Amino acid sequence: MQIWDGSLAIPDEGRSGCYGPGEARDIEAARNLAQRLGIPHHVISLAPEYNAEVLDYFRREYTAGRTPNPCVRCNRSMKFGLLLERARAQGIAFDVFATGHYARVEQDRDSGRQVLLRAVDRAKDQSYFLSRLSQDQLQQVRFPLGHLTKPEVKAIARDIGWDDVADKQESQNFIESKSYGVLFGEREQPPGPIVDIHGKVLGQHHGIVHYTVGQRKGLGLGGTSDPLYVVRIEACSNTVVVGPQSELFRSRLTAADLNWIALPAGPEAPRRIQAKIRQQHHEAEATLGLLPGQPDKAEVVFPEPQMSITPGQTVVFYDDDRVLGSGIIADMNSSSP
Repeated sequence: MQIWDGSLAIPDEGRSGCYGPGEARDIEAARNLAQRLGIPHHVISLAPEYNAEVLDYFRREYTAGRTPNPCVRCNRSMKFGLLLERARAQGIAFDVFATGHYARVEQDRDSGRQVLLRAVDRAKDQSYFLSRLSQDQLQQVRFPLGHLTKPEVKAIARDIGWDDVADKQESQNFIESKSYGVLFGEREQPPGPIVDIHGKVLGQHHGIVHYTVGQRKGLGLGGTSDPLYVVRIEACSNTVVVGPQSELFRSRLTAADLNWIALPAGPEAPRRIQAKIRQQHHEAEATLGLLPGQPDKAEVVFPEPQMSITPGQTVVFYDDDRVLGSGIIADMNSSSP
């Protein structure tokens, strides 16, 4: 999947990633590996579509004061969506689509639904990033690494003489955070006030697109007795609100744009789950239920308040290893005691 068009001033730091100036190098590496395996290699160009579907979405969310997850968006719409459509349209025949994601898919015997499961290697599990996939997409996908640990995969590569692959650096997701600014024009980065939770102006920010809930570094605020964190972003007034760490804890969230996987629809009654509010978050015990009269929205209630619940991020609903579904965080409803 070729998605880099060189239109952004992102420096080439020599690392592999899903988007950036090193793409040509990665495509050539894939071509060489395909030759070693004796299989065809095809490049599907999707740069304009990626710009519209992922980058424009990323910009819209950040300028609205939310923090999106572009990789989750890309997987559903591009990598497991448009890429396969274009491949078939170009006459590339295939039955299933295999990727190197660390996750598992099984068919539920009772419901017949495709169920997304965490990988055996919990440290590398990528089910969070795949939680927006549809039943049709899961039906045709294979994750051959899902039952293996990363050390086991490297050992297999070394056993067959592919030490160069085993020694390859980890790839990075999307764009390094320090480079996000290149995605926005000057008009999308107007300066504005940084205020405390009482409305007192403490300083000036250089565009809300550079801030996210829970952020502590880079605020440019000195002379305070206690550390300050971004507790919310008010896009309508172009304001960044900061406060002590205690202000970051919330016991509820509302999720919209729901995608059900193990369940055909939302739970008929509130049920206990484990909720993951971002990729690096350790999932927490919670209760999941649909909002009365709003089947397109769900409420997640945590017995223990969680830190930095962030609008725009994906929340994934787990039942042990099974992904029940996911949604996009729309709101944080309640502060901790």
